[in-house]
Amino acid sequence: MIEMTARRRSPSPLLTRLRDPSPGLVDALMGGAFAAGLGLASFAVLVLLLWISSPYPDSGPGGAMHVAAALWLLAHGAELVRTDTLSGAPTPVGIPPLLLLALPVWLLHRAARDTADGGRGDADDGFGEEAEAVAVVPGPPLVPARTAWTGVVLGYVTVAALAALYAAGGALRPSWVWVAACVPLVAVVAAGTGVWSAYGRPGGPLRPLLGVLPTGVRPLVVGPGGRPGVAARAAAAGLAALLGGGVMLVAVSLVGHGAAAQGAWLGLTEGWSGRFAVLLLCAALLPNAAVWGAAYALGPGFALGAGHLVSPLSSAPAPLLPPFPLLAAVPEAGEGRLVHWLAGVVPVVAGVVVGRVVAKGAVAGERGGTRPGGGPGAVWSPWRTARAAGLAAVLCAAVLTGLAALSGGPLGVAVLARFGPVWWQVGAAALAWLVLVAVPTALGVRAWRCRTPRTKGPATGPGREEKKSESGVHRGGRPRERSRLGRDRFERTGTAGGGAATTGRGRAQRTSDSRPEEPYARDDTDFEPYDFLPYDPGPESYGFLPAHDDAQAERDSP
Repeated sequence: MIEMTARRRSPSPLLTRLRDPSPGLVDALMGGAFAAGLGLASFAVLVLLLWISSPYPDSGPGGAMHVAAALWLLAHGAELVRTDTLSGAPTPVGIPPLLLLALPVWLLHRAARDTADGGRGDADDGFGEEAEAVAVVPGPPLVPARTAWTGVVLGYVTVAALAALYAAGGALRPSWVWVAACVPLVAVVAAGTGVWSAYGRPGGPLRPLLGVLPTGVRPLVVGPGGRPGVAARAAAAGLAALLGGGVMLVAVSLVGHGAAAQGAWLGLTEGWSGRFAVLLLCAALLPNAAVWGAAYALGPGFALGAGHLVSPLSSAPAPLLPPFPLLAAVPEAGEGRLVHWLAGVVPVVAGVVVGRVVAKGAVAGERGGTRPGGGPGAVWSPWRTARAAGLAAVLCAAVLTGLAALSGGPLGVAVLARFGPVWWQVGAAALAWLVLVAVPTALGVRAWRCRTPRTKGPATGPGREEKKSESGVHRGGRPRERSRLGRDRFERTGTAGGGAATTGRGRAQRTSDSRPEEPYARDDTDFEPYDFLPYDPGPESYGFLPAHDDAQAERDSP
């Protein structure tokens, strides 16, 4: 009985849709629409679960679905307008939880990448032994890059427009200007990275973006094979240090104000379902808090309402705000103290991290690596090292500026019209801190790694011969002559059995003056084998047969 079944690969969630035999624009449109629909469904399931568990629901399932569509648009950066206010005037809500943005970006990236691949992952693995014997050779993507990218973006934006129309009938209505600006931008960037990944991350699409940079700087951003260059890696490391330091500041402040944070969490709602919803909201806003903490450490700080600035130097009194656990971490109003000034350690650490990453790339040739613009073993010049550190500081500051602009927004009108850091101040402060710290660090670490190690004495020449006494006794206490891996003392035999006599002199009769000239030039790598042992390990330790004495060979011959 022949088994006619085969194990298929588990398909990706984005590949469960029907595919055309020759994928093209239609398949790309379906991929973008499917990514948008999956994101909307995820938000809808979460909101419906919270609505079901709520003991006092304010609206029916329709209202919960409107809220889910509005939150999905808010995750893309689109501003919402709240209509059911006490005054009756529309109130803007424009602080997008940055953690919610990760899901749409990931879905778009996967949809574009899978569409450009042409669905090769869905193909059958084969049957029986033939499937194991035939090797699948990966080929180029089956769908043109422009077709896949355009189709995914159009499909995604179409579903987003329908979701905006549906959300317009709820209490949280999307702003059409923000929807038209933010949703296509997210779709274009995320789908572009997915197609670029499917094509093996080539450098061609990045040339127009890198055209504004000088020719010598481009390899520092994108290395061979589309891999990040030294400056890009250093910028990512510095950004991680800044955001990690911001999270640490928020965590330490929450611990110090633990009673206020706990009171805000317990007093905001009574039911456990509502408290769980508050915890989810705090988790979604945690990346925003990290950016605000980094802005606080850099010096510009952030605003808690128009005209109320919070920074290490001083903190203005905040307006009347509803109790919220993350707001309990805000320092008290008044002049900054020493404990607040210690936040400046965060940008210093970030600058040191950037400098060390750049210095490691600058001297990677000493460790056997290669770098753009230099061959194996080539060490960067100080000017190139400083330029790489400065470029890394610029890239890190630019990304942090964008995050600062995304992390803030309005929560109302008048005094509530501005929350979060001022993006251009954060970017300028980050650039100044990183340049002042990263460039000297990179130059200093490079000089330290390139230093010439001290030696106790010359490896060869007269200086080494002086270590011997006049009687020729070596440090070990017995006569010993220099050799290169035992070349002078032991020689290979001419036959397999080792019966052939060797041509060299006996070890006891060999002296440094009568030694034949070596066919190679000595260098600093010469060393005495087994010098560290207090005894002679014997010929078998070298893997050679001992060279016989001439007199002993004559006595042993018949």
